[in-house]
Amino acid sequence: MLEQCEGSHAVAKAVALSRPEVICAYPISPQTHIVEGLGAMVKAGEVDRCEFINVESEFAALSVAIGASAAGARAYTATASQGLLFMAEAVYNASGLGLPIVMTVANRAIGAPINIWNDHTDSMSMRDAGWIQIFAETNQEALDLHIQAFRIAEELSLPVMVCMDGFILTHAYERVDMPTQEQVDRYLPPYEPRQVLDPSEPVTIGAMVGPEAFAEVRYLAHAKQMQALELLPHLATEFQQVFGRDSGGLVRPYRLEDAETIVIGLGSVLGTIKDTVDDMRAEGIKIGVLGITSFRPFPIAAIRDAVAGAKRVVVLEKCFAVGIGGIVSRDVRMALRNLPVSVLTVVAGLGGRAITKASLHKMLLQAIEDKLEELTFLDLDWGIVNRVLERELNKRRSGPIAEGILRDIGTVSSRAG
Repeated sequence: MLEQCEGSHAVAKAVALSRPEVICAYPISPQTHIVEGLGAMVKAGEVDRCEFINVESEFAALSVAIGASAAGARAYTATASQGLLFMAEAVYNASGLGLPIVMTVANRAIGAPINIWNDHTDSMSMRDAGWIQIFAETNQEALDLHIQAFRIAEELSLPVMVCMDGFILTHAYERVDMPTQEQVDRYLPPYEPRQVLDPSEPVTIGAMVGPEAFAEVRYLAHAKQMQALELLPHLATEFQQVFGRDSGGLVRPYRLEDAETIVIGLGSVLGTIKDTVDDMRAEGIKIGVLGITSFRPFPIAAIRDAVAGAKRVVVLEKCFAVGIGGIVSRDVRMALRNLPVSVLTVVAGLGGRAITKASLHKMLLQAIEDKLEELTFLDLDWGIVNRVLERELNKRRSGPIAEGILRDIGTVSSRAG
């Protein structure tokens, strides 16, 4: 049924339809509306046999989800930004224990300085934690991916992180096709855990493992991620058969036929990239887009096959590794090794900065003309950057960088005197 609703409501409804048994909640923007919506549904009796647990921190939220999952419950939580960092120890524990928890990450920048707007720094910081990470382009896809996430997690006994852009998706109102309970039940069977704490059959979950077995445990976690590369497309096909729409999988190609230049990205920015590419196609430029849905496991073969005929790839990243550069582009380069394809990194949208069609169009023309640096920061104000560097060169006590920039651009008042 078509419904005009906020992205957070769409996700909350999708989670409720997935019949969770334990929901662990601690508020942090921009995911708060999701757990608030779920709390209201549980209180109203709209989610059968579900316990909604308010906890004292993000660390507690995932820790309670770990306990619930180990006891055999279908468990869910959500977080963002600093909240994800606060639960970092538990993030590694959940995957190391092989517990099929589903968690929404409403992507948001990480401070300092404080910034509540969208980029991908938070989930990227946990890219090696052993969770499956899937990224939504639209609110419809965010809804669909949560339903698929429970199925993926429980098939493999691995936790799944569904990443959706904070505010851009969580707080945006769009029309979505809301599934029925019957459809979700047909796609998502009752939870049958691969491991469970049961007094009648005692086992230990999370025991000490020494050098004699730790490498094997870690390798098997990797092997499960490799199994996910096969499972994700299969479950996306099954999803289409049940719900009547194409959603999920590993990658999402757009206008790749005869494309000489391909732009790769994740999340909601793909919509703006596609609009820009449509304009450039109208100008006769051979260009296309490849959206990555599954960031972990990273779909090396799917990306290699999709862009093998291109001359150049431009990876648009809403995050970067300080001191080295692109994160996604590093993985793309690995996927394309030994192919005659140049890979360029463009960092954009940090801290919620707008990514406009005009800026993308200009940047992509530079790439096509081979005038783009290997690492580019879209719309970076070099005047501000150079002023800060000069100030630090000339004055030992130059003060905090962020506050100095704000004074330079007139956002805050200078100190008296």
